[in-house]
Amino acid sequence: MAQLQQADLRNRLLRALAPDDFLALQPALRREDMAVRRIMIAAHTTIETVYFVEAGIVSVTNDGMRGRVEIGLIGREGLVGAAPVLLGDDRTPYTHFVQAPGRMLAIDAPALLRAVEARPAMRLMLLRYIHTHFAQTAQTAFANARGNTPMRLARWLLMYQDRSDGDAVMVTHEFMSLMLGVERPGVTAALRRLEGDGFVRKHRGLVEIVDRDGLLELAGDSYGTAEAEYDRLIGEFGTGGAGTPMAPSRGP
Repeated sequence: MAQLQQADLRNRLLRALAPDDFLALQPALRREDMAVRRIMIAAHTTIETVYFVEAGIVSVTNDGMRGRVEIGLIGREGLVGAAPVLLGDDRTPYTHFVQAPGRMLAIDAPALLRAVEARPAMRLMLLRYIHTHFAQTAQTAFANARGNTPMRLARWLLMYQDRSDGDAVMVTHEFMSLMLGVERPGVTAALRRLEGDGFVRKHRGLVEIVDRDGLLELAGDSYGTAEAEYDRLIGEFGTGGAGTPMAPSRGP
């Protein structure tokens, strides 16, 4: 495999590391493809490998007797499997699977632990990322408790767009229903509202975002806090879709 160059990577965590820290990690990284629906980390199983996402999207889900509900998204801003491994555990109660295909850099969990034990600045950077992901999960709880389906869908579309290239969200109504924990008719009605307001256009198997500002207004306080924390602690989270800067978190 050709030697990885930090400046060429798309994963924002790896790019944010000090050059010496990245060089220490580099020999243990290996490229892998992310195939859609692949289970990267299964619930309640030993985590042997963690993954820096280069392209694609990973869903974090809570799988219960009544079905599966998404509680988080990870894209090129993050590391899949970070929290349990870096916080002293070897498993998670949540499933991590590929929602949108892409590619990643895998590293064995023991190798990552050895690296962070030797390099406090690297540990701090990765712990900061864990904090931002916890903030995202908290915002999901807020959105589920306070928001209606159109608001929650607007937030989800924004989060998907943040982690992808372009404005097309490749997803079916059935999958959105599953991820949001909402019956399909509710998702269909919410999409109809977003399209009627001119925020999106529906196509077979995908949703095209045409007015990000409108989605931001509809999402309101359910979106922006975790992204602002990432900016504050790690660096620029990124831009949505067509290069429009992401909205900052609203104040209290």
